[in-house]
Amino acid sequence: MIPKKIFFTKGVGKHKRRLESFELALRDAGIEKYNLVRVSSILPPGCKIISREAGQKELKPGQILYCVLSENSSNEPNRLIAASVGCAIPADKTKYGYLSEHHSFGETDEKAGDYAEDLAACMLATTLGIKFNVEEDYDERKEVWKMSNEIVRTRNITQTAIVGKKGLWTTVIAAAVFIV
Repeated sequence: MIPKKIFFTKGVGKHKRRLESFELALRDAGIEKYNLVRVSSILPPGCKIISREAGQKELKPGQILYCVLSENSSNEPNRLIAASVGCAIPADKTKYGYLSEHHSFGETDEKAGDYAEDLAACMLATTLGIKFNVEEDYDERKEVWKMSNEIVRTRNITQTAIVGKKGLWTTVIAAAVFIV
């Protein structure tokens, strides 16, 4: 069973109970009706990225969905939380890519997303034999990868939220959902 398609989604939920905030985040992401199975980080060769709307049209309530899921929760007032999934796609469509999940506190959407994207690209670069300096910042490494012509594209989906002053449980999720 190798997924043929993938879509990305994200959501946020707030509630006085943690589990219910997670459920509301799943609803916001549009994946609450499914049985989610977390998988690791491989994007199958030739897996087509489709929109969230197109992906949801192919699903039925109760279906088992395989996904790379990042989640983060807090009830600490004024706390910034983030959940992100990064993706790195090789130029050669016969090779596999990478997905990475990252969750953090105090990071903006851009910072958390760049980090997740960088994680996926680093994992892919090492499997492709691309030499790079891990001490360089993400933008410098990104240029090396582009020049190698081995990594065609990177992307991320990130959800951030700030816990309200009342301290309701706040959950953020980001997911890459596979369609078999």
